[in-house]
Amino acid sequence: MSSQPAPAPLLIACALGIEQFALRRRERGVWRRGAPVARAHGGPPARAKPGVGEREGPDEGGAEHGRALVTGFQRPGAARDTWSTTGGPVTVLRTGMGPAAAERSVTRMLTGPDLNRAAVLATGFCAGLAPGMHPGDLVVAEETRDPRGSVPCVGTGLLVKELGRAVPGRTVHTGPLTGSDHVVRGHERSGLLATGAIAVDMESAATLLSAVRVGERPVAAVRVVVDAPEHELVRIGTVRGGISAFRVLRSVLPAFQEWHRSLPLPRR
Repeated sequence: MSSQPAPAPLLIACALGIEQFALRRRERGVWRRGAPVARAHGGPPARAKPGVGEREGPDEGGAEHGRALVTGFQRPGAARDTWSTTGGPVTVLRTGMGPAAAERSVTRMLTGPDLNRAAVLATGFCAGLAPGMHPGDLVVAEETRDPRGSVPCVGTGLLVKELGRAVPGRTVHTGPLTGSDHVVRGHERSGLLATGAIAVDMESAATLLSAVRVGERPVAAVRVVVDAPEHELVRIGTVRGGISAFRVLRSVLPAFQEWHRSLPLPRR
């Protein structure tokens, strides 16, 4: 009998329902509020009736997904989806928008018995800060930062390599990812770029800071640019940019799982 510890779980944290929808495993059943839809042993994915305000639909990128991105596709409260892989259990958690929601949801999950050893990866959409960034570009954080401090990320080089395989042809940027408590527009981008940050979002810094405060663990952040200095979210072309970013986000899960699989086994 092996005395080696079991692989640690992976917690993937995102803010929006459309982000969690993009990260849903393609072969699984319909995602349902508050819990995963389990696959019956040896059979097809179990199907769940949609809840109030939910509906079933094709799992394909398109204008519907772009509209959902623009309108938020947001349901209140946190929800999660969990499955097993050879690298260990994977949970995708929807935290809700903003740093306070991310901090509450991530802390609650990591202080429970199932995920207290979990590696944590923050993901979803972001605003690019540097000229020349485009919707659908990827950002792999070397660190996340906000006024409370910075958190270094683990395995950045491996993530860049695996994302190149998962989404060939997409530009991958690396550098600091900064946090904000509001949507950043116009002149604010220039101010944040001057600090050395290459992108900004509302949850990654709070997610990673909360994770390492609960306990030592590997952390990382990968974001998909949905708007950039020349492609702001409020301008014409937003829907097209949203579709591009959505399609990229729905392709990155294999890279996240490779990152997770590469981590050293935790000590007992």
